[in-house]
Amino acid sequence: MAKPFELPDFYLPYPARLNPHREEARTHATLWARDMGMLEGSGVWEEADLDGHDYPLMCAYTHPDCDAAELCLITDWYVWVFFFDDHFLEVFKRSGDIEGGKRHLDRLPRFMPMGGDLSMPEPANPVEAGLADLWRRTVPGMSADWRRRFAESTRHLLNESIWELSNINEGRIANPVEYIEMRRKVGGAPWSAGLVEHAVRAEIPARLAGTRPLRVLKDSFSDAVHLRNDLFSYEREVRDEGELSNGVLVLETFLGCSTQEAADAVNDLLTSRMQQFEHTALAELGPLFVEHAIDPASAMGVLAYVKGLQDWQSGGHEWHMRSSRYMNEGAAAAKPLGTKSLIALTGAKRLRNFTSVRRQRVGPSRIPELYMPFELRLSSHLDGARRNAVAWSAAMGLLEAQPGVAGSAVWDADKLVDYDLPLCAAGLHPDATAEELDLASYWLCWGTYGDDYFPAVFDRSGNLAAAKVTVSRLSAFMPLDGTPAPPPVSALERGLADLWVRTAGPMPAAGRAMLRRAVETMCESWLWELGDNVVGRVPDPVDYMEMRRLTFGSELTMSLCRLRHARTLPEALSESGPMRALENAVMDCGTLINDIFSYQKEIEFEGEVHNCVLVVQNFFDCDYPAALVIANDLLTSRMKQFQHIAEHELPVLCDDLGLDCAARGVLDAYLAELRHWLSGVLNWHRACSRYDEPSLLRHHRPPVFRLAGPRGLGTSAATVL
Repeated sequence: MAKPFELPDFYLPYPARLNPHREEARTHATLWARDMGMLEGSGVWEEADLDGHDYPLMCAYTHPDCDAAELCLITDWYVWVFFFDDHFLEVFKRSGDIEGGKRHLDRLPRFMPMGGDLSMPEPANPVEAGLADLWRRTVPGMSADWRRRFAESTRHLLNESIWELSNINEGRIANPVEYIEMRRKVGGAPWSAGLVEHAVRAEIPARLAGTRPLRVLKDSFSDAVHLRNDLFSYEREVRDEGELSNGVLVLETFLGCSTQEAADAVNDLLTSRMQQFEHTALAELGPLFVEHAIDPASAMGVLAYVKGLQDWQSGGHEWHMRSSRYMNEGAAAAKPLGTKSLIALTGAKRLRNFTSVRRQRVGPSRIPELYMPFELRLSSHLDGARRNAVAWSAAMGLLEAQPGVAGSAVWDADKLVDYDLPLCAAGLHPDATAEELDLASYWLCWGTYGDDYFPAVFDRSGNLAAAKVTVSRLSAFMPLDGTPAPPPVSALERGLADLWVRTAGPMPAAGRAMLRRAVETMCESWLWELGDNVVGRVPDPVDYMEMRRLTFGSELTMSLCRLRHARTLPEALSESGPMRALENAVMDCGTLINDIFSYQKEIEFEGEVHNCVLVVQNFFDCDYPAALVIANDLLTSRMKQFQHIAEHELPVLCDDLGLDCAARGVLDAYLAELRHWLSGVLNWHRACSRYDEPSLLRHHRPPVFRLAGPRGLGTSAATVL
């Protein structure tokens, strides 16, 4: 059978190196796998299979600098994880046995104890035996924080196999954003990043592990590893195993293109993710070390971890080129060094990210037919909320220039009336009381004002330091313990202080903490936007989608939806994979709607680089109409994913968790709020006067200043435009 596509030219900035202890690891791995019961008699592997896959060679390439004992341990982990994958395929995927798969997965966390006592139940199969042995050999000497993070990655790797199995049974192919998110869990590269910490003997400091730079480094590393694997494994997974979780198949289906075109697009995304890794390491780690006062030894540890991830990336590619597990016949043969190869080798496509023409004429925005399956309802208190929102904004100082701050006259009463933010609140909360609708409207006014204020004041000046100070001060106006906030010095601080007193007072402590974090992450994301705007960098597609949820304030407004209910969702439900996937899909729908409507406003009038349509144009090197089709298709697919999770995945999860009628009622109310959120967001974009061309021309008309002085004939020159 002919190959499904020709492997593309890969971006390979780092040379692969080989660990000198590979033969020792090879001998050890065979003996260990046999001792664990993974070879003859397992029904999954024979020794010839293990030899052909050559995991010791993979580990020798991906961990070139560790000693023999560490390489043997790392190799055993990879033998185990690939055996788990193949065992799950043979026993549960091919038969479609979801219940058996769940029982198998439910036992495995018992072999990863967190405390000092490493006692475990008796293993019942080779997967359990291997995990028990590896855990005991790995965790001594590692911190509790590392154990927790590594165990979480391992659980994701194991548990999300059910997601793959469910999609196979339903014949469902994920949309691209869903696929990237889920592949990080089931694909295992975040788990590999945890092993890199162990191999280089440098743990990530706990206070840095959750920061954006470290998260992006791990995520971009993971995405590149998975996308590379998808290219090499397409033939085996899709043609032989009937697998649906493959990036080439996902793009082939979503874009409606040929397999070769999809493979080339996957490779472009792989390159983009690797370059995102490089950009983060070079541009964001230094400021992070300064901000958190990281000592030199810890900083060197983080850099050793970064180098370990780079080694893994180049070594993983070299192994894929050699392993019998993958489609690589003839791939190692020398190709003519043409223009395409030079572009791939040098990463020259990254230059396109910095060549977008700012404030180019693109309008008016074209609004296609948008998929919206949910009915719109509006609050009966809308008229009152409109009047009160203007009065509140004026009282907080949002409608005037800030003393001593150039460019800060971003709003006036006429603009605020045109923006009609209470209309958005009325759709988001159709059953709100008059007081609740006022409060929701004020939050939308405050967040939208901040979103307009930051680029108007800080983008023009390029003063990122002042922007960071502005953001850092905001937390003081959201005290968790009820202590008084400091005196506000700006409209942004005054408005937040007022909103916090109105909103957080009656909340339980956990609700206040969740709301404060949602506000903080939104404001911190504005700094990310400013950083790209200052250098004119169109962001990487994956980084854009994930950060856009924050810049749009989706998490904040959805947190308010949750907190409106007297009872909160059970923690096991709210922290579950299906619920997080559902909420991410909802947030993406909101941001995509906004990007489609705001294209002219952001690109032509504001010189923005953060718009999904522009990101798609830049990534695919296509025109506005073609990019708009792709953005709208993505919006539709995310909307349908929300429906799929709500209708098919959450009922099963509720049964698994044994939720009672009251808990299911809370969930139903929350899902209804999210449907209102979606229909309300779309209705507001259609009805407000913020994005249409006549309104844009009116809102961006240069101000007229009349100088005081003589009036009469010949004094018209005193008017300054």
